[in-house]
Amino acid sequence: MSREPNAQLIAVMDEAKVSNKGLAKRMTDEAAQRGMDLGTTHVAVKRWREGSGIRPQTAALMADVLSAKLGRRITPGNLGFFDRSKSTAPEPVGYPSTVPDVLSILDGLSREHADAPVSDQLAVADADLDSTVLTWMIARPDGIQADRPAHQRVGMRDVRAIREAAGLFMQLDFKYGGGHGHKALRHYFREDVLPLLNASYSEKVGTSLFGAAAEISQLLAWTAYDVGNHRLAHRYLTSTLRLSQVIDDRMFGARILGNLSHQANYLGYHNQAIQLARAAVEGAKGRATPRALSNYSAMEARALSNAGDGIAAARAMKEAERHFERADTAEDPTWLAYFDEAELMGELCHCFRDLKMRREAVGQAQRAVDSTDPKYARTLGFCRMVLAQSQLLNRELEAAVTTASLAVDGGDSLQSTRFQRYVSDFQAEVSIHATNPTVAAFNDQVRDALARLDEDDE
Repeated sequence: MSREPNAQLIAVMDEAKVSNKGLAKRMTDEAAQRGMDLGTTHVAVKRWREGSGIRPQTAALMADVLSAKLGRRITPGNLGFFDRSKSTAPEPVGYPSTVPDVLSILDGLSREHADAPVSDQLAVADADLDSTVLTWMIARPDGIQADRPAHQRVGMRDVRAIREAAGLFMQLDFKYGGGHGHKALRHYFREDVLPLLNASYSEKVGTSLFGAAAEISQLLAWTAYDVGNHRLAHRYLTSTLRLSQVIDDRMFGARILGNLSHQANYLGYHNQAIQLARAAVEGAKGRATPRALSNYSAMEARALSNAGDGIAAARAMKEAERHFERADTAEDPTWLAYFDEAELMGELCHCFRDLKMRREAVGQAQRAVDSTDPKYARTLGFCRMVLAQSQLLNRELEAAVTTASLAVDGGDSLQSTRFQRYVSDFQAEVSIHATNPTVAAFNDQVRDALARLDEDDE
């Protein structure tokens, strides 16, 4: 977690002629007017200037305050957050128009290293994203070209092998983070999965085969996302969305829109995240199981919560819970098995935290921690960090640091770049208590854990 000074934030603050204390006061005052208890101090501003992480909602509030001071629109990207300062142009979505196009793109993506040096920012033009979503919503399915002449014949045994491989790699991802299995997974996808899509098969086998390939492609997107390669993750996701169109799998396609919403929300593009989640809900109506609809609504709730829209977020959260109450009334695909009650609670506890609902955030996050199976190590780490942040909101400093320490003790979760950001965000939030022995010990613990992680990588 080495940091460089945030030159963009420093420059904008200099232009606005506002000090660390001045900016902190403006932010807390504005938050109070919005019914939020921010608690920002000049120490937190100092850490942000030094390159510390910041939560998207806090960055958006800071941008609004500086916009008012300067009399022009300032965005979190203008302030150097989420590394958008390195962005030179919006990333073209490039939704493939034909099946050969998408297979060619996926072959190229599978040759890229997720951990290659790359800017971890991502900017996608609204118009490009809107075009992709609309194309998926109204497009006719390509259909399977059954029993075509080919040197190789594919059967259900091949499909079962791919699905079993997807399950094994997913277990590795949950336990060790995206970087652990990405290289092996992309090699398997390129050498053992993609060639089968051009082989000969029956319509039934071909439909299952494309579905299994989409599961692998989606997992490649998630593993790239988890190590911070957002451009690669986004291209995998849009290509996977196109794969779902081949076999008219609206429920899986909607899941990909939900994943795109998750990524946009993580990067601070809340309006895009909201629209993507709503497209998932609408695009799968009549085709998705209640459990899937619960997942899509949860993504919408998270985006709305980060955007600060408490009323709409509460509606989406209730919809997610209402759908989940009917989860056992339909048979779900195996790829949705992970979305159990603990997973839903984990999504919703993020919402309560972002809405600054102290008691609800602590209660929901504690239930999520208690209910999460330890085999989902990264998910448990996320939930514990949200619990820690929620306890901090509730002014329970000692409990918050103890909880965060348990999350870091998980060790394996630290291999996830996303988890590291949760930790650095928490460190920024407790920085005003830097002299507290418990906080100082926690910071030492994080440094030691990261050092051990670096040693493991050698």
